[in-house]
Amino acid sequence: MEQLKTNYVLDAKGLACPMPIVKTKKAINDLEAGQVLEVRATDKGSKADLQAWAKSSGNQYLGTLEEGDVLRHFVRKSSNDEAIERKHPKVASNEDLQMKLEANENLIVLDVREAAEYAFNHIPNSISIPLGELDAHLDEINKDDQIFVVCRTGNRSDFAAQKLAEKGFNHVFNVVPGMSAWSGKTNSITSLK
Repeated sequence: MEQLKTNYVLDAKGLACPMPIVKTKKAINDLEAGQVLEVRATDKGSKADLQAWAKSSGNQYLGTLEEGDVLRHFVRKSSNDEAIERKHPKVASNEDLQMKLEANENLIVLDVREAAEYAFNHIPNSISIPLGELDAHLDEINKDDQIFVVCRTGNRSDFAAQKLAEKGFNHVFNVVPGMSAWSGKTNSITSLK
């Protein structure tokens, strides 16, 4: 099974409800905004519990992988990125990007979410470079290409689009609202097995 990059692994195996959630709440408080927590549990009800808890707490449930009796849940700590003001002048809607993809236009979709977010849901053929690693990978992107930058809500992608523009990339578009409302085709680690 592919290893997903996480910031912390919580062992909740052998614990019954509500203990996986109690331990998850404590563990996520120790993470920084945007970091990913992996919760390993054996309680079959923990999947529904973690999904509901993440939604009610404002954190992002990414998905669950099953390995035998162990459920590997992935949760991203809320970064309040909905409140960030957008500043990159070139913006494309999800629908704009979807039409360009369906028309097979020559473009790059750059996904700047964390690797675990990307693994559970991403646009086919997109390139995954988490925002924190973008500077180290700039030489892998052609400055003359049309680049559509996506994240979950359009805020990390806004920052990435600004950074690319500052580095001389001229055809960069921030996709808003991003993957939180994407209705086009997607791939997932769970569909690629």
